[in-house]
Amino acid sequence: IRKGGAVMAEFLDLQALTQIIGPRFAEGAIERDQGDVFVSKNYAALKEHKVFSALVPAGLGGGGVRYSSMCAFLRRLAHYCPSTALALSMHQHLVAAAVYHHLNGRPGQKLLERVAADETVLISTGANDWMESSGAAERVDGGFRVNARKPFGSGSPAGGILATSVPYRDPAEGWQVVHFVVPFAAPGLSLANDWHSLGMRATGSHTIVLEDVFVPDGAVALRRPRGRYHPAWNVILTVAMPLIMSVYVGAAEAAAAIARDQASKRQGDPVVPYLLGELTNELTAAQLAIDDMVRLANDLDFAMTLEVADAVLVRKTIVAGHALATVEKALEVAGGAGFHRRTGLERFLRDAHGAQFHPLPAKRQHRFTGRIALGLDPIADTA
Repeated sequence: IRKGGAVMAEFLDLQALTQIIGPRFAEGAIERDQGDVFVSKNYAALKEHKVFSALVPAGLGGGGVRYSSMCAFLRRLAHYCPSTALALSMHQHLVAAAVYHHLNGRPGQKLLERVAADETVLISTGANDWMESSGAAERVDGGFRVNARKPFGSGSPAGGILATSVPYRDPAEGWQVVHFVVPFAAPGLSLANDWHSLGMRATGSHTIVLEDVFVPDGAVALRRPRGRYHPAWNVILTVAMPLIMSVYVGAAEAAAAIARDQASKRQGDPVVPYLLGELTNELTAAQLAIDDMVRLANDLDFAMTLEVADAVLVRKTIVAGHALATVEKALEVAGGAGFHRRTGLERFLRDAHGAQFHPLPAKRQHRFTGRIALGLDPIADTA
């Protein structure tokens, strides 16, 4: 990015960077949404400013940005382009998990150094797979042969490394889920180009197809019992949900701003103050909940416990519900003008609906939390 004829620094303070790149990201957002066009130019700008390696510790070649700062960056970025912010959050949660493991003496350094070296984009499909996973793995010499179709690979058109999982029936241990990483350049890996959605249309969340993809043993990060809750999720959920839900709060804030602007033109309507009051309450509830999610993650200094992960999930449901209620109320506040696409509300409304599908959807979270309260395994009865 050039300013005043001079090339700016490769890496800027994230909040300052938002003010520079945000307006550019907003340009063409409507056209990308209408055409299901991935935000490739936005990703190029993010790479230029080393945002993909921003969370990597400085000692490993990254930006050394605080986790809470990344949440704030994604939240603000969503004011301009929710699709860019959401796709980026999926990469950042994988980086955050690797940082957490690295700081706690577990493997993660190698992946972090790879991201820092060339701004490698990490793609995940694990949340969709949850406890059971999908696809098939066959044991072969030196690793596994994998066949699977993995939906919701946000950012996949720019993907460098895929992190996913498949079920595998071990002859001795029984059914397991094998978690692994594989480069997008691996033979047999392709995109289905099937991301045609209600909202978040420019995230490039295509189904990732693996056909006889070889996964060497060295690429396997975890093998866990299938259908059982594993402590690894205590990290994944705690670092992923605040990043992801920050995007939806940002989108809700942007919708509320549009609604307030429209309401200023309807001051003579006696109902408008009541509607604005309701809007403020809904948005404030979402903001309080996301702030507490970020607090629980504590800049990656948290205990790897089920209690923390459960608390994050409870707040995720609260954020999703109130963020969606905010954009719906924003439409009511704006009145008939809000029904026109040119006002900009309908896109935020559609995008906000995605919040309910990230793990865990409300009813699954209710069951998860309720089982913990009863002293049960959060997912399944144990033998």
